[in-house]
Amino acid sequence: MSKKKQELQVAALENGTVIDHIPSENLFTVVSLLGLEHMGNNITIGFNLKSKKLGKKGIIKIADKFFCDEEINRIAVVAPFVKLNIIRDYEVVEKREVSLPDELRGIVKCANPNCITNNEPMPTLFHVVDKDKCVIRCCYCEKEQTRDEIEII
Repeated sequence: MSKKKQELQVAALENGTVIDHIPSENLFTVVSLLGLEHMGNNITIGFNLKSKKLGKKGIIKIADKFFCDEEINRIAVVAPFVKLNIIRDYEVVEKREVSLPDELRGIVKCANPNCITNNEPMPTLFHVVDKDKCVIRCCYCEKEQTRDEIEII
């Protein structure tokens, strides 16, 4: 490891995950969805950073944490094009772009007040109809929702 990387106390991450290109308006929603406020890990959050693509962006660096697909799927609902960088020994070993999965289970609340998921203790299940426009359909009542209408559980 170079001397320069050792000197970057906050910026350098020995092992962990960097979530980059988060739209600034969704940064704290991502923090909440991942439950970062309950973690004991070293976490660095950058807010309203300059971005050529987004204008302003957010970034989250989490030491010694590697996310499973279910956790990443939660991010995709509110910030669908974030970049995930896996860091090991101060080097990026894997880069992934987050995208919506085909199904969302137990992540989104159905907007239909009469849906069984709003009246019985059972997890929601949505099929993703359009990944680009983020259109989802409840598999129980067939109610469709767009990204603007989605309420995260």
